[in-house]
Amino acid sequence: MLSQFSREHDTHVTLADLEFTFEKDVYPVGRLDKDSEGLLILSNDKTLTDRLLNPKYRHWRSYWVQVDNIPTKEALKQLSTGVDIKINKKIYPTKPAKVALLATAPAVPERTPPIRFRKDIPTAWLNLSLIEGKNRQVRRMTAKVGFPTLRLIRNQIVDLHLNDMTIGEVRELDRETIYQLLQLNKGR
Repeated sequence: MLSQFSREHDTHVTLADLEFTFEKDVYPVGRLDKDSEGLLILSNDKTLTDRLLNPKYRHWRSYWVQVDNIPTKEALKQLSTGVDIKINKKIYPTKPAKVALLATAPAVPERTPPIRFRKDIPTAWLNLSLIEGKNRQVRRMTAKVGFPTLRLIRNQIVDLHLNDMTIGEVRELDRETIYQLLQLNKGR
């Protein structure tokens, strides 16, 4: 599903296909590319949108990342201290990240379409947390250290967690709750 309401092609599935009636001025706050999954905030609150999209208000967002092969300690260290990636043909040094190799895969449904499978090459899952969100940043970071991303699921934004939500599920939160979970009432 594309993280937008407009359809660029007849075959695209978008937020407009969800079984939920959104107010006309509700839009996604941030995006997931067409190959990514997970938590997406939809809102018409301009303050919330500004605080989450403006880079001066740094906030943590976390991803479950399935990668090709088993990352080395050196690769994990590089991800945690930051790597140089290309953004718009320019070198961009990423900010330090929090990264952990997960002992077991997260309990998530199979992906449609499924990821590529190679019986001779194992995969591993990471939990990767960033305070920035450049275009395809997680994919560029894992590729840079030699472990390309196969599947990417945003599972958390500040204290707002994906938890047991299912694909396509919409949960309404009141302003007080979402501000508390996103720590928007705290001075920064």
